[in-house]
Amino acid sequence: MVQKAKILLVDDRPENLLALEAILSALDQTLVRASSGEEALKALLTDDFAVILLDVQMPGMDGFETAAHIKRRERTRDIPIIFLTAINHGPHHTFRGYAAGAVDYISKPFDPWVLRAKVTVFVDLYMKNCKLREQAALLRLQLEGDAETGAGGEPAGLLAELSARLAAVEEQAEALSKQLDDESADAAAVATAAHLERKLTGLRRALDALEPGTGSGAAALPS
Repeated sequence: MVQKAKILLVDDRPENLLALEAILSALDQTLVRASSGEEALKALLTDDFAVILLDVQMPGMDGFETAAHIKRRERTRDIPIIFLTAINHGPHHTFRGYAAGAVDYISKPFDPWVLRAKVTVFVDLYMKNCKLREQAALLRLQLEGDAETGAGGEPAGLLAELSARLAAVEEQAEALSKQLDDESADAAAVATAAHLERKLTGLRRALDALEPGTGSGAAALPS
């Protein structure tokens, strides 16, 4: 069963959270509510999220301050943040959002289709990164087993299986990159896709290095 991605929705107004859930329910992912910046930070302590939709105007800890805390934590600093705001104070206000670490900045009322499309890009990237980590973990386990037993017969079959699985992920990543190019996507999404492709390239090189006759099996794996 494919694990669903979690999307964090942060807004102090229940009706806004309900509207976001209605828009994003079609993605069939796990939607997590937070009614304040403090509540959002607590959720981020235990769960991994594909993307955060963060309201700017909140009492107490506003969106900018919440984003600053998120970006200071090593565990959460790479989670994409999309700011949502009901007001527009001009370029300076928008710049402050990007400076706080947002990958996008959307003014309310927003187009539901556009918001859903933007969130979909980051969910797809998150899922592909998860697959990449799983493949790397499986390969590490095999290498550790080989080191303990000194076996040399079985790895070839496993390497072939890993190579096939990696090829499927590579094909999906290539299709996503082409889609981003075609849709003139946000620079942050393109950069994230490029980062994923670099990791895939590193894992492919590690697998190639493990093929019989290509050298040592101690090739570096992407983390």
